[in-house]
Amino acid sequence: MMNYDILFLHLDHYKKWLNLYYKYAEYYQVEVPENNFNLTWEWLNDINHPLRGIVASFENSLIGFAHFRSMPSPLDSCNIGFLDDLYVLPEYRGNKIGRSLIEKVKKEGEKQGWPYINWITKDDNYPARTLYDKIANKTDWNYYELIVKE
Repeated sequence: MMNYDILFLHLDHYKKWLNLYYKYAEYYQVEVPENNFNLTWEWLNDINHPLRGIVASFENSLIGFAHFRSMPSPLDSCNIGFLDDLYVLPEYRGNKIGRSLIEKVKKEGEKQGWPYINWITKDDNYPARTLYDKIANKTDWNYYELIVKE
């Protein structure tokens, strides 16, 4: 079993995080302008912004990350957690890194008093869904997206 660490993202991680984030965007076949990466990095490092980041580190390399945040749930009258992004380099999958990243997000949720954490994934992302089905409950909600500006 690998001996990796789960750490909060910090400024020294920028280049390694950026490399991972590019690969994440490639995986989802999303063209992301460079400024968007920079803005995400700024959010992750702004204590006044809700977005937070953690990384999996192995032998001085970053091999995975998770971005998450607090968000209001009006019907529940409280804040809940939302896991925006989760990515592990393909060559390191199968080592429970994704699970460890989610467990760290869960611990942060406990500290914040979130009753639950939501996330979405592509329907055909079977490797990730295999993990998610083991650790969380699939809801009966469908996800929609309304384009505001094209």
